[in-house]
Amino acid sequence: MRRFQVAGIPGWVFLPATLGVAFLVIPLVAMLSRVTWAEFPALISSDSSLAALKLSLVTAACSTLICLILGVPIALVLARTQLPGRAFLRVLVLLPLVLPPVVSGIALLYTFGRRGLIGEHLDVLGIQIAFSSIAVILAQAFVSLPFLVITIEGSLRTSGEKYEAVAATLGAPPTTVLRRVTLPLILPGLFAGLVLAFARALGEFGATLTFAGSIEGVTRTLPLEIYLQRETDAAAAIALSVVLMLVAAVVILLSRQREGAY
Repeated sequence: MRRFQVAGIPGWVFLPATLGVAFLVIPLVAMLSRVTWAEFPALISSDSSLAALKLSLVTAACSTLICLILGVPIALVLARTQLPGRAFLRVLVLLPLVLPPVVSGIALLYTFGRRGLIGEHLDVLGIQIAFSSIAVILAQAFVSLPFLVITIEGSLRTSGEKYEAVAATLGAPPTTVLRRVTLPLILPGLFAGLVLAFARALGEFGATLTFAGSIEGVTRTLPLEIYLQRETDAAAAIALSVVLMLVAAVVILLSRQREGAY
């Protein structure tokens, strides 16, 4: 029997690939099979569900903006400098990727809580962050930022530095090189990083619950609403899970279309 190959890939690769896809898809199909479609509109249109969805979208967008503002400079430092201790800095930046979300929430609570490292000074000024919508945004940004940084750093390393070097030799100042050369070169990676950060923020649960709590209309995002509904109304929890899955799928599809435009 002729060995099946596509673009130099041995045929046996398709077996574990198929198993991997099945491992990811079958649980989603199983969840979809439990949806009561006749009641679906009513299940997802309650006041608490709509408030949770709106809060999730708004806070995820805000946290993604924070990731953009902070993440691009971090990635530039990691990819384009010979800063002493750069390897250790990378470990610190990527640490939230592997930390349990509840640990991230505890760390934020002891930083921005009323008796936290920074929070106690803000409390004197009458500013309270913990258990507020701002806490949700900070929790989402904390766990999402590494996704943006690692994606952009990879794009920067792939693009190389020759075009930037040419622009510099022609007299362009560093800021102009960054704006006119570097950023356009990494636009696909930047957009992919933003999508990953947004998707991660949208699905954040543990850090949000620990740091921001679950206050309806204030800190109760859609993942928290799903968790609470699971205890009282399994059908509603499944329906809201499908909504979250669909929103994430739309974001991913839009990102792929945007990448194809570059």
